[in-house]
Amino acid sequence: MAKENNNQELKPRNRDLVGRVLRRYLGFVNNNIYWRKIYVEGRDNMPADGTPTVLVQNHQNCLIDPLSLVFILSDRMPRYLARASVFKNPILGKAIRWLGALPTYRMKVDGLSSVAKNKGTLDEVANSLRHGETVVLYPEGQHQNKRWLGAFSQAYLKMAFGAAEESGFEREVFVMPSAHHYSNYLGVRADMMVMFAKPISLKPYYELYKEQPRQAMRQVNDLVRGEIERMMLNITDLDNYAEIDFIRTGTYGDHFAVANGYNPALLPQKLASDKNLVAALDAARIDNPTEVEQIYDLAKELRKGLAKLNISDHQLAKAPTCGALVLHWLLLLLGLPVALFGLGPTLLVFLVPMLVNKLAIKDKQFWGSINLGSLLLVTYPLCGIVPSIVMLCGGHLLSALGYLLVFSVAIPFVWHYANDLLRTLHYTRASRKKSRLTALRTLRNDLASRLDQLLGVK
Repeated sequence: MAKENNNQELKPRNRDLVGRVLRRYLGFVNNNIYWRKIYVEGRDNMPADGTPTVLVQNHQNCLIDPLSLVFILSDRMPRYLARASVFKNPILGKAIRWLGALPTYRMKVDGLSSVAKNKGTLDEVANSLRHGETVVLYPEGQHQNKRWLGAFSQAYLKMAFGAAEESGFEREVFVMPSAHHYSNYLGVRADMMVMFAKPISLKPYYELYKEQPRQAMRQVNDLVRGEIERMMLNITDLDNYAEIDFIRTGTYGDHFAVANGYNPALLPQKLASDKNLVAALDAARIDNPTEVEQIYDLAKELRKGLAKLNISDHQLAKAPTCGALVLHWLLLLLGLPVALFGLGPTLLVFLVPMLVNKLAIKDKQFWGSINLGSLLLVTYPLCGIVPSIVMLCGGHLLSALGYLLVFSVAIPFVWHYANDLLRTLHYTRASRKKSRLTALRTLRNDLASRLDQLLGVK
């Protein structure tokens, strides 16, 4: 009983003033420089800090998934697990450990002898729950390279029920289903969405757990998985994943959204529309498999045709006239001086890490994490903060503030400018192949017409 009382007296650990300031800096750069817009739904559903909570998510984007929670849940210090290989880099390892990461060792990757080190990690997780803190776990075990929900391990429930058992089943422990969704996995200047469902209290399952622990965990796991699946985009038809993803992200996905009263420019509404679209395609595949298969064949042909010309479906649909194309080039020319001003910092902040990713990192799901990590820890401090401090030390307060402001604005501007320049260049080249563009437009119109008929869209 003494142990139980000691557990109840433990309180969540908080950072000192320096730690809170650094975390706010990291959150500012993450939320305003790296991402274009972040949407958060259901944040008020989170149990108060001091309540033992196991937060469970789908795993879509490596370290970006837990790091986004660190910045969103600013009232607490969430702990999360990351593969041990990430900690091999001394700078990155210390940084993410400071941000709440704990290493997990896998036999296939780290060797059998390293697996024993997981005991220290599990002890730290248990200690966090004793303090009433939030622990973030990913029951899929690894990140996915598609928008779908993998199989769940129930290890997170062993930890959650274990925390309850340690208190003699007197303390209420919660499992919090949450989900991530991204407009673009690679991140840079994209949109991100984080959703929180209602927390699930384990207290009603304590008695069942005492008698039949597997059944209790199975029941809770079904609830948690169901909530996460409800919030996210789960494309289960993996055989046709590329075609389904092409349809939903292309002009037809926008058309379907508008036809059903959604605004495709807003990620939450686009997600709701995409979930309906995918569900409609799955239902149609059961009722009319031949037609759906033919539609997917058309989508594949269109997708490959656009890839050869290096243009997008949206560019094909909104093809500018020759005069409009010339005007666009003139506007790009006018914006060139500003782009050149911010080119150097942008190269360091975004383009150099992306080049390193393409040359050295095979798994694209790591690209966003590396981009974000280099931005937070290296390039933004060196290119933005250090020069401002030098100016400030020289007595140039206005210059220091002005430089930091212009630097922060220039990076997103140059990124979008560079992407617009490349898109315009690619379309200018493709516009010379008029017969091929005409054939692709015909194919696109045929695909849209058949989809409308199949799905009953007017």
